[in-house]
Amino acid sequence: MKVNKSWVIAASCVLATSLMTGSVFAKSDNANNVKKEEASVTSKAPEKDAAKEKESKSTAEQEGVNSVTDSTYGKEGKNGYKGLLHAIENVKDKPAGAVIAEQLLVKYGAALSAEKKAELEAIVEKDAALSAAADVLDKQGNVTDAVYAQKDAVKANLKNIDSYKKLGKLYKKLGKKGVLLYVNGEEPVMEVHPFIREGSTLVPFRAIAEALKAEVSWNAEERSVTVTRDGITVKLFIDSTTAYVNGKEVTLEVAASITEGNTVVPVRFISESLKAVVEWESETTSVIVYEE
Repeated sequence: MKVNKSWVIAASCVLATSLMTGSVFAKSDNANNVKKEEASVTSKAPEKDAAKEKESKSTAEQEGVNSVTDSTYGKEGKNGYKGLLHAIENVKDKPAGAVIAEQLLVKYGAALSAEKKAELEAIVEKDAALSAAADVLDKQGNVTDAVYAQKDAVKANLKNIDSYKKLGKLYKKLGKKGVLLYVNGEEPVMEVHPFIREGSTLVPFRAIAEALKAEVSWNAEERSVTVTRDGITVKLFIDSTTAYVNGKEVTLEVAASITEGNTVVPVRFISESLKAVVEWESETTSVIVYEE
């Protein structure tokens, strides 16, 4: 059978064109699929990042959970939100004891009987309420928290020697030993701990002077130290019992000296010369200095 040659050529061209078109559409579909897949991957990436961020945030939040004391005292100590004294001072319409009872229940989860709660709520004075809180915490085994509550009691009334005594006893439970020094309710940072020599308590000169906001100077040639505050000048010489207060000579019971690179001086002499009050609590070997 004879086939028209021109028809065969035309048919071949149509077939070739169809094949090429199908190939193009296939490539186009594949490309679209790849793009869709890439788009899918791209859209999932932020979800993963968000999940990681959420997980990281959750972990950080868990790691950032503070103890009760941390939420109460912040940087000032272990537990709380600037202290129980701060809580009392910010509530004007309740007795100090009522505020303390509420804080013990809410912040510390303390187990208070109805009788104990009523007893606390009846306390009006700040230092008494804070000491009562320290007692509750101590009895429940929270000695560290009790220390911070008692430190607030000291600050609430600088003249209450019993508060210092109770604080000293709590410190002993935590293993703190030696002579304790308080200046206006605070415990100065010292490179050398206070100690007793010949019946007198010696403390780092710079620590006590700075705690009383006095200016200190050292004369290497004379080996003397001078402290000045509110028009009063006190001058002492190393290894000498002679001192001067506003130019008037005074004889010391114990000489100033240098211990571990720090000048130490009789705390009673330097404090009283600067018109501060000095008390001694013998049971806890505490030196208490405060200004009227």
